[in-house]
Amino acid sequence: MCLNSYEMIYILKPDVTEDINLALVNQYKSLIKENGGQNIFVQHRGRRHLSYNITHYYDGIYVQMNYQGNGMLVKLVEKSMKFNENIIRYLTVKQDILHGINL
Repeated sequence: MCLNSYEMIYILKPDVTEDINLALVNQYKSLIKENGGQNIFVQHRGRRHLSYNITHYYDGIYVQMNYQGNGMLVKLVEKSMKFNENIIRYLTVKQDILHGINL
């Protein structure tokens, strides 16, 4: 099975506590591992001001996850995030690996 590298950033509501934040990170890490994902790396980007309001929120807590998996895994994780009431926005991008480029 071919695994691609993905970067996912999701934004939590600003009133989410640190405990809920960590619980969500652990939930998604275990979901990715259980479905064949590898090399999971999580970075908490902190609270930031949004460029425009999203569902009446002007701030959000950013979390970045990098992992390797397939397209079905991405769909599964995004579907789970869609129904989570604490997440106001998410985005997943496929990372291309650059081979043999000399700058």
